[in-house]
Amino acid sequence: MMESGARVALVEDDDALRDDILVPGLRASGYDAEGFRSPIELYRRMLVVAFDVVVLDVGLPDEDGLSVARHLRSSSPLGIIMLTGRGQAADRVQALGEAADAWLAKPVEVEVVAATISSLLRRMRMPQAASPVAEAEHSALRWRLLAQGWRLAAPSGREVALNRSERAVLECLFAGDGEPVSRERLIEALGESHDEFDPHRIDMLIHRLRRKSVEQLDEELPLRSVRGRGYVLVDHDDG
Repeated sequence: MMESGARVALVEDDDALRDDILVPGLRASGYDAEGFRSPIELYRRMLVVAFDVVVLDVGLPDEDGLSVARHLRSSSPLGIIMLTGRGQAADRVQALGEAADAWLAKPVEVEVVAATISSLLRRMRMPQAASPVAEAEHSALRWRLLAQGWRLAAPSGREVALNRSERAVLECLFAGDGEPVSRERLIEALGESHDEFDPHRIDMLIHRLRRKSVEQLDEELPLRSVRGRGYVLVDHDDG
């Protein structure tokens, strides 16, 4: 996947912001960008076009942007960036906790949107290291990664879809073979620079994985924090 020419969908109900600023600006940055006023328009277009990244406004007329993000995340591995005019930290936590890969507050410069897309695309195209636990049950862990790491399966057999960040973190934890994995190693697995990475994002990812496991798999993911050492995925029965 190349950054230049990547297909980007922008869902924004502010016509002037969408058609006069963001879409032209993204095209000038080299992206094949299309604008949509509503989620329905996006869904119809996605029947014939596969997008690499979707940029979503949180406040949309027909469907809440977070609801759209959850739907897209459950059905596609594309990248998701949220735009919101709400400046509270809780909105950022909710957006990243639900399904988004990145979050931007409006007003936002088109150059910032383009740079965020570029960063996300670089993370998306990073090769994933082969994992001996993918597609097979680990000898010590009864939790499994399936579909090349895109789905997490619980001991019960229930499965849930993962986004790229969740997949990268879980593959790193599974590869730890029951030993703690440092926060620095998890940041590397996400393809991020230590200096530029928001340290709270790891915590949000871990929180999201735990919550997703309980809500969608009806089981507690045996993911534990080890003070001063990072995180470890332990055998479910060892709780």
